Amino acid sequence: MNLAVGMAMDVLGLFLIFFARIIDVSCSIVRILFVVKGQRLLASCIGFFEVMVYMLVLGYVLGGGKSLSFAELIFYCGGFASGNYFGAWMEERLLNSFTLVEVILDDDENARASIDEIRGKGLGATVIEGMGRDGPKLVVEIFCHRHDVITIQELFKDHGFVTISDIKRCTGGWFPKRL
Repeated sequence: MNLAVGMAMDVLGLFLIFFARIIDVSCSIVRILFVVKGQRLLASCIGFFEVMVYMLVLGYVLGGGKSLSFAELIFYCGGFASGNYFGAWMEERLLNSFTLVEVILDDDENARASIDEIRGKGLGATVIEGMGRDGPKLVVEIFCHRHDVITIQELFKDHGFVTISDIKRCTGGWFPKRL
């Protein structure tokens, strides 16, 4: 009977490891995607729990050695989460990354005034005329630094559909000045 209980506990432990790794790796993928999308704080929170699962399972698997105390575990996880946040922050500051902001607007005076305001801030705005379901539209393409996106979103938030795309590489054209 003792042998059967021991084997059942071993099999249960294996499944615990298996499912913990599913959680750990899934969190890792989601965390990386949030970092890529610029969601540093959310990525850091996910990273905290990702590494907590990892460390708990690692402690279980290795067994026999010194396991981390609760405070050590929290500080280790906090360091990992903070490293995610700081690393993403450094990437934003050190890499001169550009972004393409596309705005779809009704073709009216408000849209034209917003486009003039963007251009007045030293940003290039390419305007393409189009036809939407409800009539004429303007598609405005604005090439800018990543940190300028919030300013642009604020300008168009009430009367435009805004999409944002990261740019891997670019050559030629008009490079915007910093807002």
